[in-house]
Amino acid sequence: MTLREALTTAAAQLAANPHLQGNAARDAELLLLHALNAPRSTLFAHPTRELTPTQLSIYRQGIARRLTLEPIQYITGTQEFYGLPLKVTPAVLIPRPETELLVEATLQRLPPDQPLHIADVGTGSGAIAIAIATHLPHAHLTALDLSPAALDIARQNAETHHVADRITFLQSDLLAAVAHQTFDAILSNPPYIPTSDLPTLHPQVRDHEPHTALFAGPTGLDIYSRLIPQAYAALRPHGLLVLEIGIGQSTAIQHLLADWYDFLILNDLQEIPRIALARRP
Repeated sequence: MTLREALTTAAAQLAANPHLQGNAARDAELLLLHALNAPRSTLFAHPTRELTPTQLSIYRQGIARRLTLEPIQYITGTQEFYGLPLKVTPAVLIPRPETELLVEATLQRLPPDQPLHIADVGTGSGAIAIAIATHLPHAHLTALDLSPAALDIARQNAETHHVADRITFLQSDLLAAVAHQTFDAILSNPPYIPTSDLPTLHPQVRDHEPHTALFAGPTGLDIYSRLIPQAYAALRPHGLLVLEIGIGQSTAIQHLLADWYDFLILNDLQEIPRIALARRP
């Protein structure tokens, strides 16, 4: 089977699924490039090239998995975040573009030439910690997560990007494992989806991504209500707290941060309030 034939057949299969039809051509192409381990230009330069039996097998397996609505990132095992390719598995939440805003906002507010101590709470794949470590070469980070499997992925990603020597990985329920340490900044993209939203979530998210990284009680605020007081105790005076938040949560977050100063909400590209920042007095 040629590249063109394989691509056409797979795109038609995916398009027949109502959940996948909008991105069928893109998904078919991404999975073919994964099977080929080749750049996109290969598809245009060699459309009549024959797939090897191994490549065709990998491609068909990938399409079959996608038809179950498994995310592309779990099939290919990778997702780019802040310009960095990261390994992802079903043990970790897939890094989202919105979270890049958290990294950008943090980098704008922290000096690049000082030996800062920063915590990333709920590190997952390590996306935030690794991006920050890459751009703040004098900083040391502590990456915390309740899941040992997630921490293993985060360590691998840190080693890939040569920042593992400046990141300490700890299994922890929020900041419990570092209760006696202090930090210049605490960052977190915690679970914030209300459990009542479960039936309305896209099945790609609901059925495949780890629920412990998605849901936080009836209102989605359970983690914030625990984390914010812990962060207040752990931050040095004027220390920075940066949180990703969910839709409709900005007012509640502002109330939880009433004792802080320099409170600010940043909107994402869809003009949804997405990042909350505040400093400890």
